[in-house]
Amino acid sequence: MVSGAVGQPGDSGTGRLSVAVRDLDTGVTGRYSTADGHRFVTASIVKVDILVTLLLRAQEQHRPLTDRERRLAGVMIQDSDNDAASTLWSELGAAAVTRTHRTLGLRSTTVGAGTAWGLTTTTADDQLRLLAAIMTPHSPLTDSSRQYAVSLMRAVRADQQWGVSAAADPGTVSGLKNGWLPRSDDGLWVINSVGEVRHDGHRLLIAVLSDGQPSQQTGISLVETAARAAAEAVD
Repeated sequence: MVSGAVGQPGDSGTGRLSVAVRDLDTGVTGRYSTADGHRFVTASIVKVDILVTLLLRAQEQHRPLTDRERRLAGVMIQDSDNDAASTLWSELGAAAVTRTHRTLGLRSTTVGAGTAWGLTTTTADDQLRLLAAIMTPHSPLTDSSRQYAVSLMRAVRADQQWGVSAAADPGTVSGLKNGWLPRSDDGLWVINSVGEVRHDGHRLLIAVLSDGQPSQQTGISLVETAARAAAEAVD
């Protein structure tokens, strides 16, 4: 595997930014960060962790998801529904999500305390590992579990299809999950986007994490610029 630095994606403004990308066709990877060693709050991208934990539990119990579990998982990913995420987090338990992180090799991801799932912290590299478990066959998830997760990530609401999808070829469908959160202590925004896109015909996994953004739209613009730069860097 070849790895290297992603070219600087323009002015990162007042906040911090970290980007990781992997070309699934060539194995080339790249990364860029303005905050080496910093762990970013996940906000709603942790809902992918919850989904994978749910699927792994069902596999361990040798059963399909129940209709109720499918309904909760669907609105959690497609609509980014917080109540559904809280219900599943409570029923699965933070310890189960932590076990998922260990199983997948997410060495720099720590679950939020208590019910604060959105305050889980992570890195862009760990997010690539999580995406790989969903988007590639080298995974503890079965083919059917992976296909289900991908189907949800490819069907997020239209108004949430921003972020890494900015790097996608026209006419292609991206599988993604975004997170956005204004912090109560300073009013600045966490804006994250992770997922799979097709760029110049290649399948790419891209994770872009940012915090300290002065507004939601400023953060989204930065994340999209970073995603495009990452895709071009491994082209």
